Amino acid sequence: MIRVKIYKDKNGYIRRYSISGHSNYAEYGFDIVCAGVSALSQTALISLVEVCDIEEKSIKYKIDDKTGFLDVRLSKDIQILKLEKSQILLKSLVIGIESIIKNYPDYINLEYRRCSHD
Repeated sequence: MIRVKIYKDKNGYIRRYSISGHSNYAEYGFDIVCAGVSALSQTALISLVEVCDIEEKSIKYKIDDKTGFLDVRLSKDIQILKLEKSQILLKSLVIGIESIIKNYPDYINLEYRRCSHD
C-alpha cells in the first residue's frame, strides 16, 4: 500500500509531504497507481522550484526509488508570498492523490499530520 502523509503547520500551510511504499496493484512497470502517485509527487517537487520560485536550498528532500519513498520539506524561512504560491501547487497534489484514492481505495492511504517545527 502507498502511504501519503501531508504535514501542515499551525496556520494550515502544507509544509511537507511524504510518500512511501508500493501499491502492488500490478506488476512493476504496469502499476498505474504507483505511476500516478509518482508523477504527481515528483512534478510537485520540481514545480516548487520552477513554478513557485522557491530556491532548491529551501527544500529538503529524500528519494529512494527502490522502496518508493519521497519526502519533501519546505524550510521554515520561506518568504510568505512564495509559501502562499506553493499552497496552490501542494493542494493540487492532494486533490490528485484524493482522486486516485476514489478509484483505487485499497491501494493508497492519505493522512494529515501537524508539522513538528511549529
